[in-house]
Amino acid sequence: MGSTKFGNFEDFCRDTTLPVCNALSSQFHNQTGPWGGCELRGIPLSGNKILGNLGSIILAGVAILASIYLILRSERKRAAVGRREMQVFLAGYLLISICEIFSIGEFPLNYKARLAFSAVHIGAIAATTWVLFLNGIIGYQLMDDGTILSLGLVIGSALIWLIGVGYVALDTGFSFTNYWDSSWALPNRNIFLYVTYLLLPLVWIVFFLVLELILVIKVLGETRPMLFLAAAAVSFAAGQVFNFVVSPYICDGTSGAIDGSLFQTLFTLISVVLVWFFWSSITEDDWPMPVQNPYP
Repeated sequence: MGSTKFGNFEDFCRDTTLPVCNALSSQFHNQTGPWGGCELRGIPLSGNKILGNLGSIILAGVAILASIYLILRSERKRAAVGRREMQVFLAGYLLISICEIFSIGEFPLNYKARLAFSAVHIGAIAATTWVLFLNGIIGYQLMDDGTILSLGLVIGSALIWLIGVGYVALDTGFSFTNYWDSSWALPNRNIFLYVTYLLLPLVWIVFFLVLELILVIKVLGETRPMLFLAAAAVSFAAGQVFNFVVSPYICDGTSGAIDGSLFQTLFTLISVVLVWFFWSSITEDDWPMPVQNPYP
């Protein structure tokens, strides 16, 4: 693998704003590192400090309010399949949004606080996408949803992802064991975080989409809810394109005013809301049922 870019964060940190870059920046533990690239200018504050990525901070605040609203709205759907598990997913997204304010939003924080928020952010992404995948399985009702067993498996496994991946991100930034210190230097290779933070979350999302596609079309025999799911998938993909492909052009074109992370935050928020509407639409009680002939 030494001749490939697998596991390298250099290009990603050069082109956009990611929480993992705070852990890989050995000097200031922020988005400034050996990778160079366009840097966000931000709003100048006293003491040579800046408040950067304000658009992402505002959108993350909107995402927090939207998550709380959807969690409360889900509480009203008492007969819905996977109601508690969907609330766990929304709680994970809420945690991501809170951390995003302080990880990719350039607050004038102490570097230790920034690293802590970044590590939780990274772990929460791994855990929340895993919970989304589990929600896809729960729709098949292989076990009773909302029970202690179901919630225990969902929350317990999510905590393993959150703590495990979050700890490696912390160890990378704080160098507790010195094991990940080599990832501070170019090309900023950290295969564990590359897999658990970048690749596996995409795998869990794809699995969720496939499971729900089969559930809606083959089991429920409906196509209407697929409009929500398809729109959610397109929105999420658009956010990733803006963040990982278009971002450097946005940053250079605006002289460092914004980059693709703002649009990633926006489109991810839209996709989460659409996923909730998709779930709500397939858990209503008004699905057309086939009429049985009372006279055999």
